[in-house]
Amino acid sequence: MMKISVGDREIGDSCPVYIVAEIGINHNGDMDLAERTIIAAHTAGADAVKFQSYCTEDFISNRELMLEYQSQGQIHREPQYDLFKRCEIDGEKLLRLKHFCDDMGIDVHTTPTSQSGIDDLLAANINVIKNGSDYLGHIPLIRSMASTGLQVVLSTGMASAEEIQEAVDAYYDKADEKLILLHCTSSYPAPADSIHLRKMCQLRKQFGCLVGFSDHSNGSTATIAAVTMGACWIEKHFTLDKNLPGPDHWFSSDELEFKALVETIRCVEACLGSAELGYTDLEAQSRADFKLSCVANRDLSKCHQLDWEDIAFRRPGTGIKPANAYKIVGQVLKSNIQSGEPFTENNF
Repeated sequence: MMKISVGDREIGDSCPVYIVAEIGINHNGDMDLAERTIIAAHTAGADAVKFQSYCTEDFISNRELMLEYQSQGQIHREPQYDLFKRCEIDGEKLLRLKHFCDDMGIDVHTTPTSQSGIDDLLAANINVIKNGSDYLGHIPLIRSMASTGLQVVLSTGMASAEEIQEAVDAYYDKADEKLILLHCTSSYPAPADSIHLRKMCQLRKQFGCLVGFSDHSNGSTATIAAVTMGACWIEKHFTLDKNLPGPDHWFSSDELEFKALVETIRCVEACLGSAELGYTDLEAQSRADFKLSCVANRDLSKCHQLDWEDIAFRRPGTGIKPANAYKIVGQVLKSNIQSGEPFTENNF
């Protein structure tokens, strides 16, 4: 079994799923909104919240690049630079959010886009570091992430198998700790036929690491299915209010939806239970009540030698098992037995 530790939490095989509310840029650059969103995520049962501590200039130089997105029921177009710039989280803001999360009792991590962002994360004493799928090919950054000694989580959206292999190799060039790979479909929102959850199984088989799922679909179906397939880490977009302005709010989960998702995941975990074959403690009484026994097919007298016609298979399951009927054929009763009475070893 594979396991890792994040703080005092064990994550991996046979452990509770680690559930992350991806706030991302849904704070809209407002730290008060960010804190209210953290409170809502904590109330909904998230184990952690995630932000994006990027520097816009790290990935956008052409300020004329436009982004078209849905928000508040309308289609909006604006320069990508403007959108991302107003939602930046610098080192000071990140430290504020870390202190707030510590006070709330919820984990926090971010996706940096440079060594400077990694340094901010280290200064804030954050213990998980994650990439954005767009940065999976940034091999120098992945090596820097691995060099921190922190738990690294890599999203694999938009990546080819070769690109995933390059990123994994880069990580293990610098680190010995177990890696977590998240399957992800980078479409917002992702339709059901684009999700391909079986890729999680292939990621685990091919790279020998823990796997999870970063869910960009509407609703909870894909996430629940991922849990049944062994996801140890779930990331789901989260917002305080779907009607807030911004590109991600409308398809993110709000507090009520996320709370229902967490409750369903915990129920599914209970249902998955153990793979060990055999009946449960709760089934012990059911075995006695509902399984079949060898019973007398008619009233039988003491000294009668049992034949197949004397045996029927009926409830309760407290007598000799039907599979052992051949063992009592030919044996002699040492006392009378009534029709329907289960045979036991004491009858012979």
